[in-house]
Amino acid sequence: MIYIIDYYGGNAPSVYNALKKIGFSARFLTTPSHLAHAKLVILPGVGSAKATLTSLKELHLIDHLKSYISETKQPFLGICIGYQLLFEESEEENTRCLGLIDGKVKKFDAKRVCVPQIGWNAVATQRDHPFFTGLSGEPYFYFVNSYYGNPDNSALVIGRSQYSLPFSAMIHYENIVATQFHLEKSGPVGLKVLANILGYFNISRS
Repeated sequence: MIYIIDYYGGNAPSVYNALKKIGFSARFLTTPSHLAHAKLVILPGVGSAKATLTSLKELHLIDHLKSYISETKQPFLGICIGYQLLFEESEEENTRCLGLIDGKVKKFDAKRVCVPQIGWNAVATQRDHPFFTGLSGEPYFYFVNSYYGNPDNSALVIGRSQYSLPFSAMIHYENIVATQFHLEKSGPVGLKVLANILGYFNISRS
């Protein structure tokens, strides 16, 4: 079963509807006990890193989620804030994050570009990867972000975008997949990548 972490300020219903559109069922995860039944967990989000971590803490999910990802090695998909929280720390309110990916989340330079970035931006694939099967060129995805993840290991980056500077838009490391862009709001292209991710991890439609 696919579980979507549902917390205050998140956009779990949008992700649920996107999954339904491509033929997958899902449930909302609101308690640590749900993790025992999950074949894949999705952490979507909008808003700030600190507020999201506070919500996860109130749900008693932080330690259980870290264990699910790093110890059980079950598939995990982070979207937007769910991507940024994987890193060690964020410049947003100097927030300590989950620390599952080495690196830091940095803020775009507001003197050079409009912050936040809101709208469609091209993503250049860094190598041939099954997540991009069926796509060509540099597809456009929908972004809403003031910050961007900067992994220490550039080999984790499978998609890059440009907004005053090149930045990591999508990473893949073992059982972890994460996108800075909103898959669920990126139309047919976003749904295609979402379906590719689920296929890669052998998640069946139901």
